[in-house]
Amino acid sequence: MSRIDSVLTRIEPHLPPKAIVTDENERKTYECDGLAVHRTVPALVIRVTSTAEVALTVRACHEFDVPFVARGSGTGLSGGAQPHAEGVLIVMSTMRDILDIDPLAQRAIVQPGVINLTLSDEANPHGYYFAPDPSSQSVCSIGGNVAENSGGAHCLKYGFTTNHVTGLTLVTAQGDIVEIGGQAPEYPGYDLLGVLCGSEGTLGIVTEVTVRLTRLPEAVETLLIGFESTDAAGEAVSDIISAGIMPAAIEMMDALAIEAAEKAVACNYPDGAGAVLVVELDGPAIDVDLERETVIARAKDHGAGEVRVAVDDVERGLIWKGRKSAFAAVGRISPDYIVQDGVIPRSRLGPVLASISTIAEECGVRVANVFHAGDGNLHPLVLFDGSVEGQTELAETASGRILDLCLSEGGSITGEHGVGSDKAKFMPRMFTHEDLDTMQILRCAFDPDYLSNPGKIFPTPRLCGEPPRRTSGEHPLQAAGKAELF
Repeated sequence: MSRIDSVLTRIEPHLPPKAIVTDENERKTYECDGLAVHRTVPALVIRVTSTAEVALTVRACHEFDVPFVARGSGTGLSGGAQPHAEGVLIVMSTMRDILDIDPLAQRAIVQPGVINLTLSDEANPHGYYFAPDPSSQSVCSIGGNVAENSGGAHCLKYGFTTNHVTGLTLVTAQGDIVEIGGQAPEYPGYDLLGVLCGSEGTLGIVTEVTVRLTRLPEAVETLLIGFESTDAAGEAVSDIISAGIMPAAIEMMDALAIEAAEKAVACNYPDGAGAVLVVELDGPAIDVDLERETVIARAKDHGAGEVRVAVDDVERGLIWKGRKSAFAAVGRISPDYIVQDGVIPRSRLGPVLASISTIAEECGVRVANVFHAGDGNLHPLVLFDGSVEGQTELAETASGRILDLCLSEGGSITGEHGVGSDKAKFMPRMFTHEDLDTMQILRCAFDPDYLSNPGKIFPTPRLCGEPPRRTSGEHPLQAAGKAELF
């Protein structure tokens, strides 16, 4: 009997029939996340509905030495939810219950499959919302937000998911159920919440999340500002923030991204603009009024053309629709594309965008730029046609060179999309061997058998990656010749 068959035999009596997916065609529907370049068909798929079912499945995997991967809505863009060919894919998207909303405590408790925007919709009548808002917030899940430490347009002012999580229920890699944190703002001891947020499912599976809710602001104003070039828009961003203003969001799109958004959703951005800024201000009404005038003045100092202030929620929604549709919209102007994610110092926006243009020209591809300009989080979209021989490789080369460019500017290989399977090879360019070994030691403390989402984040072969499978009860690091680190 195979190890997968052993797992199935152990859990099948305790799960409803529809929870277990063995048909190959059905399993293929889970072969990738939003990064469709990497595809793997899982050996078995389990659709869970409770913490108990997750724990049951993980305990069986641990007992029979079978890898497992958790998957939410599958909107990730780094291959973090890519299945293991010899493993179990644990699908969390059916765990969509909002367990509690407590306005007095300004907290909510949710299952990991709850859609990001749904939580805000449910909290709004109480005067609150969930601040982290990835562009995919209408489809992405809270569990995935925790795994990737997602941010979104408003992270400039309100921070990332980790800043809004106070408690987690975790199923460990051994199948134990543990509670970490709770409803209090801070807990003594190790910052395990900080460790788990952004760990991409490599330390266990989160099955409940306690989050902070943010009070709805008294006033919100959204501005759409057109510029002749990304250089001018980038200079305006730095000037606005240096004026002491902290907008809720400052987003930038270049001409190619604007073209795609117009074709997709007819957002009616300024004609002929080389770049646009979407600036959102929120807070007390008197502060927002003063900040709006300062933003407009600073933008005009840098050659801003049309300045449009949304007069109501409909106009505000249309402005944001153009920005939030950008990733999918490029499908209107290119058959294939790679969504990249890197970070640079905000002051280097102009030179970096010029270098990206050079990279695109040298590689023979087009790049549409969409990004969180306020905190320097770039999302270059590398456009190509996979049906043309060699174009996929050229696009991947351009994508890698953009990440190297971010590192050369003192930035990072990811701002919010995670490392997953896509960027693991870039980790040694950002971290030393000693750094990576230290990270891996922490991972070993949670999952010494390397069963929880193996092969993600860390490059192979070496300590920081999936070691050889055990053959005789030997510790994985002994097999890798690294036992002296423990």
